[in-house]
Parts: sequence; C-alpha cells; structure tokens
Amino acid sequence: MENLSDLRLFCMVLVKECGSPDALSEEEKAEEFRKTYLRDLPLNVTTIRAAARACGINLVPMSASKMPRNMRGYNEMIMDGMVIGRKTIYYREDDTASGLENTILHETREMMEHIFPEVCPGYCPLRTLATHLAANRFATAVLLPRKSFESKMYETGLDVIALAGFYQKSCSQVLLRMGEVLKGRLFFYGALYELLPDVEPDWRVTYWTRSWNEEFPDANVHGVEDLFPRKGHQVVPGSLVSQVILEGKPYFVRRITLVEDDDEEGLAAIARPYASRENMITKVALVVILGQDRKLLEPQLDRTGPIAIEHFHRRL
Repeated sequence: MENLSDLRLFCMVLVKECGSPDALSEEEKAEEFRKTYLRDLPLNVTTIRAAARACGINLVPMSASKMPRNMRGYNEMIMDGMVIGRKTIYYREDDTASGLENTILHETREMMEHIFPEVCPGYCPLRTLATHLAANRFATAVLLPRKSFESKMYETGLDVIALAGFYQKSCSQVLLRMGEVLKGRLFFYGALYELLPDVEPDWRVTYWTRSWNEEFPDANVHGVEDLFPRKGHQVVPGSLVSQVILEGKPYFVRRITLVEDDDEEGLAAIARPYASRENMITKVALVVILGQDRKLLEPQLDRTGPIAIEHFHRRL
C-alpha cells in the first residue's frame, strides 16, 4: 500500500484491498496502518505525530483545565459537503509521551469508524463503547507489534514491569497486550493491583486479563473462577500480593494446588512490585501460569530473585 496523504484515502484503500472493515481485526487494521504510515520507523511521539499529519489530522494541545473531565483527548471532524473534511485531535498538553501516543492513535481509530460508512456502503458502525474498545486495541496493536512483543515477552519471562520499562508504556497496557498475544496459545492470568489512596481498602485490582490454550484444552484451568481476582477485588491478607506489599520484594509460589492431596503441578505464580520515583510501591503485577509451563518464568526469576514459597492451596 502506498503512503497516503489523508485518512479517508487510507480507509478507502483498506476497504478496496481487504473488504468490509468488520472483516478485519484491530490487529490487522493496525498492521496496515504501520505499513502505510510508519514502516520501519521507531514507534515514538515524533513518528506518531508525523503519521497523524500524514493522515491530514491537526494536533492541538489543550490545558488540563480546559480538557473535558476524565479525558486525555478527543477528536473533531468537520463536514465538507457530504464528506468529512477537517480533522482535529485535541490532547492534554501535560500528558506523558506514552499517553500522547495512545491518544493520537486512539482518536485516529475513532475517526476511521466515522469514515468507514462513507467508503463502504452498508457498513454498520460500532456503537460508542465498542468503538472505544476497538480504538484501545488498535492503538496498542500499533505501538506493541505482535511479533516483536511476543518475542520480548518470552525473553523477559512474562515480566509485566520489565516490558513496560522496555517499551516505555504503562503496566496496564502491557498487561492487556500480553493477554491478547497469548490468546489461544497458553493458559495465563495476569492482574495489576494499584494503590488507590481515595479508596478503602486502598489496594485493588485495576486491570486483569487471561488467555486459554485452544490447541490443547486440557492445558487450562476449569472450575476455579473464584480463584482469579477481577477488577475492584481487594488484596487478601496472606496472599502473594499482600506479601509483596508488606515486604516490598517480589514473591514466587512454585506450586498452587487446586485439589487436596493433588500430585499434579497445579499453578505457578509470581508477583512483582513497581516503585514510583519516590521509591514508594504503587503497583504490583501478578502473573499466573500452569506449573508445567513454569520454565517460561525463569528469565524473570533469574533476574529478580524473588522470595520463594513452595506451596499454596487454592489461593493466590
């Protein structure tokens, strides 16, 4: 696909080459976007800004006081006759580099959803929430390309915090991307606990993800949904995460059994703290896999040297 100077032209060619937009996953849309506008360029604020300009999008900074509440950015599209004309993305001028990259790509994908019906008659646009979720997936897939991310993920031993540092992305974005990339390949559960000073208790799950092994259904865990915390779940006393918070050190459980007197490998889990610039622990990343896949964690175990616990029963 040739480099295109307007987002509408990109959407037109996307439809021409690949069919209806709903036949393409966000992963595939992101891949086409990278090929067209980013090619082999490094993925950073400079290149993402350049990609937006190549799409004919104006980027306008806005002070936090003028930005709508709880928003990092929004887009505006002005009609030119019967077609969409001027396109603008407003973003918080004090946002981080990672935040700005996400905002630009997220808003670009939302704009694409409005353009698709113009270039693909009969296309039914996604509803508001579905568009928001699709835009999140699109932005993440552009910034964390599947092939290279998967390689780095195994290289770090499924280490959420190491990956966030390497890619200069948030722990939450990395965690959710891990779930997407591992989907269908490996049983995996991951959660991010964060310190929320305005909430009581102040440590809660803010993000979580999981994946299944679709090729070998037996290589999964069934019937223990209550074992895996969901969003809003508080830290349980005596849990792996509670130990990390108390000691400020990573912890590893070699074997988590699900049935009494079970000789099976069960599960293996590691939890790592993330410290702020003030050296205060503000996040804990929890990763759980099958015990038979424990070797996948070895690079993280070797690098972090966690305190090892031999056995838990039906608890994380």
